[in-house]
Amino acid sequence: MTALEDALRAADAIADRVLSTRHIPGVAYGIVAGGRLVHDRGVGTLRVGEDARPDADSVFRIASMTKSFTAATVLSLRDEGRLALDDPIAAHVPELGGLRGPTADAPAVTIRHLLTMAAGLATDDPWGDRQQGLDLGAFAELLHGPLTFAWTPGTRFEYSNLGYGILGRAITNVAGAEYRDVVRERILGPLGMDSTGFLREEVPVERLALGYLWRDDAYVEEPMDPYGALASMGGIFTSVRDLARWVAFLTDAWPPRDDSEPALPLSRASRREMQTAQGAWLPTVDAGLDGDPTLTSGGYGFGLFVEDGSRWGRIVRHSGGYPGFGSTMAWQPASGLGVIVLANHRYAPSTLLAREMLASLLASEAVPPRRLRPAPATTAARAAAERLLQGWDEDLATSLFAMNVELDEPLARRREAVERLAAMHGALRPDPELPDESWTPLDLDWWLTGELGGRVRISIGLSPESPPRVQTFGVTSVPDPTADLAAIGAGIVEAVNAPTPTMPAGITLAPGVDPTSLARAVRIAGARYAPVSLGPVIAGDGTASATWRLPGPHGILELEVERDPGTGLATTVRLRPHPTPPPRHDD
Repeated sequence: MTALEDALRAADAIADRVLSTRHIPGVAYGIVAGGRLVHDRGVGTLRVGEDARPDADSVFRIASMTKSFTAATVLSLRDEGRLALDDPIAAHVPELGGLRGPTADAPAVTIRHLLTMAAGLATDDPWGDRQQGLDLGAFAELLHGPLTFAWTPGTRFEYSNLGYGILGRAITNVAGAEYRDVVRERILGPLGMDSTGFLREEVPVERLALGYLWRDDAYVEEPMDPYGALASMGGIFTSVRDLARWVAFLTDAWPPRDDSEPALPLSRASRREMQTAQGAWLPTVDAGLDGDPTLTSGGYGFGLFVEDGSRWGRIVRHSGGYPGFGSTMAWQPASGLGVIVLANHRYAPSTLLAREMLASLLASEAVPPRRLRPAPATTAARAAAERLLQGWDEDLATSLFAMNVELDEPLARRREAVERLAAMHGALRPDPELPDESWTPLDLDWWLTGELGGRVRISIGLSPESPPRVQTFGVTSVPDPTADLAAIGAGIVEAVNAPTPTMPAGITLAPGVDPTSLARAVRIAGARYAPVSLGPVIAGDGTASATWRLPGPHGILELEVERDPGTGLATTVRLRPHPTPPPRHDD
C-alpha cells in the first residue's frame, strides 16, 4: 500500500470519528491531489427515509462557496477591460447612485471593496442566508437605500453577503445577461462543470441532496429558496466531482512559471490574485489538534479566505453555511492537496471535518509540498562566497558585493574576520547536520563545519539590481561548547525524554532562574516533541553560552543555555520551537 493510500484511509477514519456523534443525514467528501479527484466517499443518505447514499456526483447546495465563482467572473470581466476593480460600484449598479458611507469623508464603495469584504457593510449572517431568493424588484428597492455600515469603506474586513449580491447585479449589467448565465458561460462551461448550476429543477431528482435540521429528536426538511437576487452570494448547486475540477483549476495557478497557458476562463495570474489576501486581520495562535502551536495570519482574497500559517504555509479555503446545508473546500497551494466536504444539515460542521482531514493528509507528507528553491543567482553567489572563505580575493569580493557592503562594513575588516575563521576552524566543508534555509528565492542561510572543530553560519541576501549582487553578507562563528556546557544540554535533553518530564537533576540554577517555570517548559517540550536528541550547536561562544537544535520525529526544538563560568550556575535555560520556513508555493 502506498503512502497516499495510507493517508486516505486515515482521512476516512477521521470522517467516521467526526460524523459518528453528529446528527447529519448525509456527507460526501473528496480529496484532490495532482490536479484530480483521487478519493471520494459518501456517508449516510441524500434524503431522509430513502436508501440514497451520497457519492461524488451527488448534488448539494454549497451556499457561500459560491462567492469564489462570483469573484472569478468579475475578474474575467476585468481582464477583458469591461470594468476596473477600483470603479465605484454605482457606475455599474445605478440603484446605488445615492449610496453614502457612514461618515462625510467616506470614500465611494468600489468593486474591490465588495470583492474583499472591505466595503464596511454590516455583517449579515444569518439574515443574508434568508435573502437567497429575494425578488429582483425588491432587491433594487433595497439598494436605493440607505444601507447600514459598520465601518468606513476600505478600512477593515467585515463579511457581507449583501456585497456579493451587489456584485451579481454588476455582472449582469456589465455582461448584458443574467448573472447565472454569465457564470455558466464564462466559468462552468469551459471547466466542464456540467453538474453545477443555480436551479433545483436542473438537478436529476435521484442525485439531489435535500437539506435538513435536527430538531426535537427528528430530522426536519428545510425549504430551498429559489434563484433570486442574492444567488451570487450562495446559490450554486454542485457535486464533489465538479468542485474537484474547481479546486484543481485554482491550485494549478501555482507555482508561477513560464510555460504557455491553454485557453481557460481565467489566467494563472488572476487565479493567484484570487488566492492572495487583500487585507489582513490580526494574527492568531492555535494550539492545534496535536498540541503544536501555530501562528496564523491572513485575510480575504477575492471570494476566498487566505491563511498563512507557520506550520503548513498558505491554506486557501471557503465554507458555506445555509439552512439545510454546510460545506467547505480547502487546499494547500504548495502541494496542490485539497479537501471538499458537502453535507445536508443546517450549518453542518464541514469546516471542522475538512480541517482535520487536510491536516492529517499534510502531516503524512504523502503528497510533499513544493519547497522554496534559491534563484540561480543565489546559488552562484553562494559558490562565490565559499571561494572567498577559502582564500580572500579582492577582485572576487568587488564583483560579488553590492555597493552598500563596503559602506556597511569595510572590506578590509571583512577580510580580517574571514582570516580569523580560518585560524579558529581550519578548512571548512558543508555541514551535513544542518539544512539550508531560505525565506525568499534571493536569500540563503547555510552551514559549514571546520576540520578543527565548530561550525560557521553564512547568510546572504541579494539586491534588486540586475544582475543581483550580495547586499547582506553575514559570517557567524560557533565554537564547540565546553564539556560543562554540553553536560547541561545533555541533562535538559534527558529530562525532556524522561517518562515523566520534570526539572533535570544535576543542574544548579542561578537565583534569577525560576525552577518551576523551567520544569513546566520541560514538561511541555516532552509532551509535544519527545524523543529528541542533542543535535548541532548553532549559536553561542562555547564557554558561557550555547544553543543547540534538538531534532526529533515530531519537530525541532532549540535549547539555549547560558552559564556563569566562575560559579558554574546556569543563568539561562530556554526551550523553544525552531522557526523553519513553511512550505511555499512560488518556487
